[in-house]
Amino acid sequence: MPKKKTGQRKKAERNKARLKEIRQGRFNIPLANHPCNANMECDKCQKTQKNRAFCYFCRAVQRLPMCAQCGKQKCIPKGDCVVKHGSTHVTGLAMVGAICDFCEAWVCHGLTCLQTHACSCPMQDSTCVECHRDITEHGGRMFTCAFCAKLLCGDDQFEHQASCQRLESETFKCPSCNRIGSNACMRCKVIFCDDHAKRKGFKYAPDQPLPCPKCGHPLDQSFCLSISTRQYAFGRQRQNLDEEEGGDSDDYDYDDQVDKGSSEGDIEGVDESEVVEAMGKVDLHGYER
Repeated sequence: MPKKKTGQRKKAERNKARLKEIRQGRFNIPLANHPCNANMECDKCQKTQKNRAFCYFCRAVQRLPMCAQCGKQKCIPKGDCVVKHGSTHVTGLAMVGAICDFCEAWVCHGLTCLQTHACSCPMQDSTCVECHRDITEHGGRMFTCAFCAKLLCGDDQFEHQASCQRLESETFKCPSCNRIGSNACMRCKVIFCDDHAKRKGFKYAPDQPLPCPKCGHPLDQSFCLSISTRQYAFGRQRQNLDEEEGGDSDDYDYDDQVDKGSSEGDIEGVDESEVVEAMGKVDLHGYER
């Protein structure tokens, strides 16, 4: 029989698991909370922008730069500093060691930050999916869509998320079996049933959402989101869209106005007694007596 765990052994295992979660959390920081994507107010022009080495508008250097990896603004003596500064705390340009090519922000002279930031920088593919601009063109912060997890700039963030919950199909049916599905992939804009959401011969973690069979993005439950389908407008619906967009609908509007004018003129010119007398001469089949 295995030996019974003591209280000290259980406490050591809990501390080990906790430290492992802390180490993993350092590399799984959300993009909005990452130090390289933090808000920065320029000391000279007072304009708010993303954390960067030089101001995007006036090219001024900040008085207290922030590290793009650890987020600190003051370096203490006890650390893995590449540039030794004795027993004094350093700030400003004495703390920095490099500029990241992706996020354009300062990196402190710590050995860990210099070795790990360039490989794990979240701004490596920082191109907005709506306007196709990167941080060198708009100068603002980057965000991830809450539904499809794609990168967005601050100008298109809310506009994209308002129209992201729309499927490419016209119904909520699974494309494989034509049954109503409840597992939606907001990146592929496709919904799957319970049978086709899982692939054969693949093991899934019980405490994690199912990945999409096409792209691997986590699937969402359709009843938890406000998902809509693609809609097409025909006939009068399309005519209303053309009128809103300022399309070529002059002939249709002109005929409609002519019909309205003629009908109003007829109603004003005919007396009520004449209408009642004419209706009395009409048979049920539409023939006059």
